[in-house]
Amino acid sequence: MADNITVRVQSPDGTKRIISTTTETTAAFLRKVEKEFGSNCNGFRFSIYLNRDKTGEILSQNKTLAFLRIQHGTMLFLFPSGSPEVSRRSPERSAPSCSQIQEDEIDQYLAKQDGRIYRNRDSQLCRHSALGKCVHCVPLEPFDEDYLNHLDPPVKHMSFHAYIRKLTGGADKGKFAALENISCKIKVGCEGHPPWPEGICTKCQPSAITLNRQKYRHVDNLMFENHTIAERFLNFWRSTGNQRIGYLYGRYTEHKDIPLSIRGEVAAIYEPPQNGTQNSVELLEDPNAAAVEQIAAKLGLCKMGWIFTDLVAQDVRKGTVCYSRNKDSYFLSAEECITAGFLQNQHPNPCRLSRDGHFGSKFVTVVATGGPDNQVHFEGYQVSNQCMALVRDECLLPCRDAPELGYAKESSSEQYVPDVFYKDKDKFGNDVTFLAQPLPVEYLLIDIPTTFPKDPQYTFSSSSSSHGFPIENRNAQGERQDDNSLATYLAQGSSSFLNTISDFHLLLFLVTNEVVPRNSVGQLLDAVKASSEGLAQIWKRSEQWVAIEQLCSIAGQPSSSLEYGLMGGAPSPAFSLAVWSCPHCTFMNQPGTQHCEMCRLPSS
Repeated sequence: MADNITVRVQSPDGTKRIISTTTETTAAFLRKVEKEFGSNCNGFRFSIYLNRDKTGEILSQNKTLAFLRIQHGTMLFLFPSGSPEVSRRSPERSAPSCSQIQEDEIDQYLAKQDGRIYRNRDSQLCRHSALGKCVHCVPLEPFDEDYLNHLDPPVKHMSFHAYIRKLTGGADKGKFAALENISCKIKVGCEGHPPWPEGICTKCQPSAITLNRQKYRHVDNLMFENHTIAERFLNFWRSTGNQRIGYLYGRYTEHKDIPLSIRGEVAAIYEPPQNGTQNSVELLEDPNAAAVEQIAAKLGLCKMGWIFTDLVAQDVRKGTVCYSRNKDSYFLSAEECITAGFLQNQHPNPCRLSRDGHFGSKFVTVVATGGPDNQVHFEGYQVSNQCMALVRDECLLPCRDAPELGYAKESSSEQYVPDVFYKDKDKFGNDVTFLAQPLPVEYLLIDIPTTFPKDPQYTFSSSSSSHGFPIENRNAQGERQDDNSLATYLAQGSSSFLNTISDFHLLLFLVTNEVVPRNSVGQLLDAVKASSEGLAQIWKRSEQWVAIEQLCSIAGQPSSSLEYGLMGGAPSPAFSLAVWSCPHCTFMNQPGTQHCEMCRLPSS
């Protein structure tokens, strides 16, 4: 019987010891190596060599280890080779071509726009004919800082598409322009030295990061379609005193106040399962997360941000709140910045100019807090792409006793962290570079103006917005989504069936309850998206709506009021919400049907 031997295999991720025998074939040995390193190869295929200089490759054959002179204690060298396997491909490693990247519709639209700022002929400064142009009337580029600074109010950040236009300008038309995502990790596969922490070189070492205030932003304005959306969200805090988190669903449109800019329009707020107190919120596992995304997609909406409250009542009688987030304290805490960075990394922005296929994010953070007038204000922010990289690579921590300060981690044997710096002025007004230990989070923030329109807009009907269906996951407040609340809501009546059914929270309830099959609500969602009363009426005559009527009948709602609310008028004598017996064959039929399901004869 052959004696066991221990073979050492060194890889970029460390050295492992493989137990084998001298009579074992190389094919069997490579399977052991693959099993041992499978979770550490990042999905890459690999090759093993006898020598560090990649000579003497060990192939999958029937040759024994003794034939290759591999003995107890022999060191072999593993190197990743080729591209990652398709089934294990990592987003950070994949590099799709520009033609494969599907950018958002708003990005495709803005990429085709001229974007230049046209000016009229100045009667005092222009000395040329009406067809001529000079420096006083020639069109300005969308990234012109002097123009942006003189807007009312001044614009501190150019739009992302203006920034792209600046990169792709010049004589070469941006032929070599590229957007690089920052990486704080050591590059794998570097040869010539042991892996970290035993070795590192300038080829695999990530560059130091000097934090700069980002000059552009991916979203230039956030607008709630109407006040009711925000008020219904705030009502939870008003009735319980506990803080609340929600996800913003809406669409991206062109913001015409700033050249080539993007506005996010919020149509609904979804509130996931959570436990809230007066000082904190804990998100819970959400079994309906996939259903919410499907409904939003069918309605032409997307998850565009998150909102949370940070409200403390100042005077309950006057309805005022405390003003705690300001320039003298902080706008977002370091922990909130890290959370925002985490969420932005989960929602990357597709971009053709990045070889990774994505760059930055359109995901916005909104905090409902007290303003200088001690009234509730909505403040919007994003964190910079540098912050996203620090959060993604787990290099940033919050400070326990100072919410306005973050802390760049120090390198350890488990993780190499590049140096992170920021620049500030000393007491003499000189620019000084500081190590980001600690770090003022203001270097990571980009403010997003958050507004409401003068004329309210409604993706969902105005009537359902003012007297809407109960919001999900509010059992602690006593606001429940069940059969009784459905019957009560439908009994309110409306001018049309479309207005009655056009409520985001009601649609979610219909999709996630066990009465209506999830794949049968598609036509109803199409009707709401198209604002088509005709399509809504077609779905109203479906078997699914009959099941909902039966559900309301079982809940004990009087049939007369339900009929009035569902029909938008007086109840029809032929319409019944009760189970009826066929006068011909005595078969018990479901409510809402006028022909017996057994004998097919009419009910009367």
